Amino acid sequence: MSGYSSKPFMIERIVAALSYITMGFAGFIWLILGIFTKAQLRPFMQYHIFQSIFISIAYFLLCYILGFLLNILSFIPFVNWLVAQTTFLFNAPLIGPYSLIQIVIYAIILYLAVTSFMGQYSRIPWISDIIDQNVRRY
Repeated sequence: MSGYSSKPFMIERIVAALSYITMGFAGFIWLILGIFTKAQLRPFMQYHIFQSIFISIAYFLLCYILGFLLNILSFIPFVNWLVAQTTFLFNAPLIGPYSLIQIVIYAIILYLAVTSFMGQYSRIPWISDIIDQNVRRY
């Protein structure tokens, strides 16, 4: 991220990390507070807030679409058995009470929160490119 030069303040790093942990809610509150106080968001905050909101919306849509498709596939005689077995494998407890899907999601959120708390721009392929194109550079 060579286009962004200023070092983020500690409060910005905390809000950026909390934004990932709360699936964009803390960042959304920060945006609303910025509107009321007429404060300009720095590029670091814009990047992480918009990325966390975009990831949470994409995750919601992915879950909704996959649930809809799996529901439709459950009506096909042989395919319903394959869908049920695959769904069970991904959702069965793997480590303690956590499934494979939960472990992957928590690892991604942890990566994003830790790197943003360290003051870095975390990268996720395709999503970070979209956010990069839309964040104002000063």
